[in-house]
Amino acid sequence: MAKLKIYTDGACSNNQEDVNVGGWGAILEFGETRKELHGGEANTTNNRMELTAVIEALKALRKEGLDLEIYSDSSYVMNCFRDGWYLKWQQNGWMTSRKEPVENKELWQELIALALKQNISFYRVKGHVSLKASDEVLMKRYMKFIEMNGQDFSYADFLHVTEMNNRADRLANIGIGEIRGE
Repeated sequence: MAKLKIYTDGACSNNQEDVNVGGWGAILEFGETRKELHGGEANTTNNRMELTAVIEALKALRKEGLDLEIYSDSSYVMNCFRDGWYLKWQQNGWMTSRKEPVENKELWQELIALALKQNISFYRVKGHVSLKASDEVLMKRYMKFIEMNGQDFSYADFLHVTEMNNRADRLANIGIGEIRGE
């Protein structure tokens, strides 16, 4: 049976500057059915947009207890869930191992609450991989994808995940354009 797959990306033009524009994109895919979401925000950060993409995708779900696969090129999001950072943050009163407040605490709290309502597997994707690259380059990227995510993915799976990640990136840029009034 098909699993619901979610592909997300966030972007921020002029990240780290006082005046910037961010966007996020998400694709929900169940078999041949796809739903695309996007949005944007002024004066934000890339990390906030990465978090928002996953939050908005999960908020779009109408049921709890679903088996989901989430694919993201954000090591910030993926490592938090795959390595259990959020458990340590909660135990430490939302402080990092360096005794500093966790950045984006309110977004993390919202995301964690949504994620705990589902059965999620998180997968790390290399962002901005061109599917027009040589077979040799794509095979190297595939091997890295397997190294990050395990042996259960075929080369065709990798190509599809990459295509969807690239589409999520384009959706994030649409969100940026909308905030700019383009």
